[in-house]
Amino acid sequence: MKKYWQILKKYKLSLFISPFLVLITVLCETIQPWFMAKIVDDGVMLRDLSVITEIGAYMVGVSILGLIVSVVNVSVSSTAAIGFGTDLRTTLFEKIQQLSFTEIDKFNSASLITRLTNDISRIQQVILMTMRLLLRSPLMLVMAVFFVVEINTELAYIMIGAIPVLGISVYLILRKGFPLFMKVQQKLDQLNAVVRENLINIRVVKSFVREDYETKKFEKSSEDLRDMVVRASNMVVSIFPVMQLIMNVSVIAILWVGGGKVMAGELKVGELISFVNYLMQILMALMLLSMVIMNIARASASSERILEVLDTEPSLTNMPQGLTGSHKVTKGEVTFRNVFFRYSGGENDVLKDINFHIHQGETIAVVGATGSAKTSMVQLIPRLYDVTAGDILVDGVNVKDYNLDELHSHIGMVLQKNELFTGTIIDNLRWGKPDATIEEVEEAAKAAQAHDFIMSFTDGYNTLLGRGGINVSGGQKQRICIARALLRKPKILILDDSTSAVDSDTEQKIRHNLSQLLRDTTVFIITQRINTMQSADRVIVLEDGEIDAIGKPDELIEKSKVYQEIYNSQQIAF
Repeated sequence: MKKYWQILKKYKLSLFISPFLVLITVLCETIQPWFMAKIVDDGVMLRDLSVITEIGAYMVGVSILGLIVSVVNVSVSSTAAIGFGTDLRTTLFEKIQQLSFTEIDKFNSASLITRLTNDISRIQQVILMTMRLLLRSPLMLVMAVFFVVEINTELAYIMIGAIPVLGISVYLILRKGFPLFMKVQQKLDQLNAVVRENLINIRVVKSFVREDYETKKFEKSSEDLRDMVVRASNMVVSIFPVMQLIMNVSVIAILWVGGGKVMAGELKVGELISFVNYLMQILMALMLLSMVIMNIARASASSERILEVLDTEPSLTNMPQGLTGSHKVTKGEVTFRNVFFRYSGGENDVLKDINFHIHQGETIAVVGATGSAKTSMVQLIPRLYDVTAGDILVDGVNVKDYNLDELHSHIGMVLQKNELFTGTIIDNLRWGKPDATIEEVEEAAKAAQAHDFIMSFTDGYNTLLGRGGINVSGGQKQRICIARALLRKPKILILDDSTSAVDSDTEQKIRHNLSQLLRDTTVFIITQRINTMQSADRVIVLEDGEIDAIGKPDELIEKSKVYQEIYNSQQIAF
């Protein structure tokens, strides 16, 4: 609750005002049966029209007052609840941005989307219901009990005796229902995962004509969610028949006993009518209270999932030395010293005893078979993951001692999977440098061999890209991503197989432009192309997470069997 209160206190004025507004509304409602009793007993029974008119006017005035106050409370509670939901969603999203790849992999993106949307909406709804109904129900219950005790104590005992029975019934039902609510949210996660995976890979689905298979998979996940919701709902809705049974038995008992008292002259007709009305108000208060408790129970499951993310400490944070911001990346020299690395939850190291030193301005090709941990190795340089053992140094300083913003701002990465954002091409290019001038943008685009095809579009750099760059080809997407990285003019540039979708001639032009635009930048290129390997200053050959060899291309042809196999296989293919 401390985390929630940090957000809720922004709306403390609404939280303070709302109970008073609810109290006024409840008073306006609970006094009506008392007025009605007066009209029946002092007006109708005595045939006094003035009493009926006077008390009727009071009833109308009180009703109007209750309506006005209720409308004000709706506005106040809506502002607080919706504002809280918006702020909580922002807080959760900011927390997700702080998480490392390890934590994001742990939660998975589909679950995080559910938590940001469905789970927060449930908590927002509970805040709204709490401000409108949770206070209203107990107050109405107390006021109604007060009036029935005033009318007749003996009849009041019948009604008061039913309340604990109702409370125990509600508690037992909700206790069994709560675990089901958590399972409902988990099933919703699974459904979202199926939808997200299908939409992302829709081209693969259609190309393999697997629409029927995907539809059946979705139906299965959707039916699992349906069945779990039905189980949880059936458990909860059983509250209302139980409540109605108990209250109906109470009404029968009250009418039986009260009718006898009326005939005996111990109770007036109007009082018996108002007593039954108060009984209905109590029933309504208990039903509203049960509905709120039911929603709180379901929201509790959502709350646990949200707090699980908010309470997660990012595994990658600025160390004490990094917080001082005293170290700056000036050259781009990279050193790996006895580095071991394994992924969280993994049983084996994917990198083992990696040692090398790269000088400023060197171009390093990283090669090896699929699964040799090439990508894993380069991702350690910008500290996207922390090493399991050993040290990685940039300009002689351990990467853990850099401020993460400083480290990331001087390392450019073009990932194996190219990602673009919805927006214009120029917006995507300026992603890494928002203040870049159009001249700088065009310079980077020309270096990445992207300028010509960009200008071939009607809107040029203002061409709107669809989700993930859906309206450009794979090669065009790669070149935009390379230009985006070049625009930052980083000290270290990492290209993770980022020219696989362009032809060899275009790749060579890009390589030449890189050497001209970023003369002093250290470049790591993960590649499978022998031409790229041969043009590098040195080559690191990885095999099963270990360095098989490191050296100049011509040297490796003589001394590295792995490099020889790569080289010869492409010569034969050629």
